[in-house]
Amino acid sequence: MTDPISGLSRSQVQVNPGADKTKSDKTAEANEAPVAKSTAPVNDELVLSDATETALANAEFDAEKVAKIKAAIEAGNYPLDAERIAESFASLERMIGSK
Repeated sequence: MTDPISGLSRSQVQVNPGADKTKSDKTAEANEAPVAKSTAPVNDELVLSDATETALANAEFDAEKVAKIKAAIEAGNYPLDAERIAESFASLERMIGSK
């Protein structure tokens, strides 16, 4: 089964191996002798899935158009359709409420 939002299948989703530990397992871990903490800096690493890397590599947008829209918004000249915005919010609310 594929997630409609991320487009990832269950096999592509990384699972937290410690999530299934029982309360007694956690209690046993808490009762273990404390371990000396290292003073070495922690280096976190973000690993993107192949699908994410592909999407980022193929992402295309018109930078000039974005700059024009940004300038128009800052100048107060960008046309906003309040009715269309409200309809979009209403449809989002219906999607969220229809769990």
